[in-house]
Amino acid sequence: MIDLNTIQALYDYNRWANERVLDAVAKLTPEQFNKDLENSFRSVRGTLVHILSAEWIWLERWHGTSPRSMLDAEQLSDVAAVRERWAKVESQRAELIRSLTPERLESVISYVNVRGQTFAYPLWQMMVHVVNHSTYHRGQITTLLRQVGAKPVSTDLLRFYDEK
Repeated sequence: MIDLNTIQALYDYNRWANERVLDAVAKLTPEQFNKDLENSFRSVRGTLVHILSAEWIWLERWHGTSPRSMLDAEQLSDVAAVRERWAKVESQRAELIRSLTPERLESVISYVNVRGQTFAYPLWQMMVHVVNHSTYHRGQITTLLRQVGAKPVSTDLLRFYDEK
């Protein structure tokens, strides 16, 4: 089990780290942003959209819906569009986090994934998973930025605390 303050701190960190990555990615040319680098999600754009999509789909699940697909990457063709959509996810998630109680964190939520499989976990485990997932893929973006000749940014948790 994890407490409300820790969840809030993790999501404060996650928002900070996402913003840093978005700021770094905003400096790329369209060619760098979309270049196929043969990564899991092909490009900086693909990886960024994957992080956003995952954060969105988990938020939907926490609200009791099970979307059958991720966000449409074609509608997120540039950093501005990604940033705009992410702001909506952040706003909705902040509202959810403000409403959390210890009982709600412990509640088990069932959902159906995009492959049609049913799973159920306590909300707190799902919430920690999302931050961990985003951290993993932000690390991939660090490598992708280097591959296109751009400068990555640190998103280390302790760096977040240093800057607070």
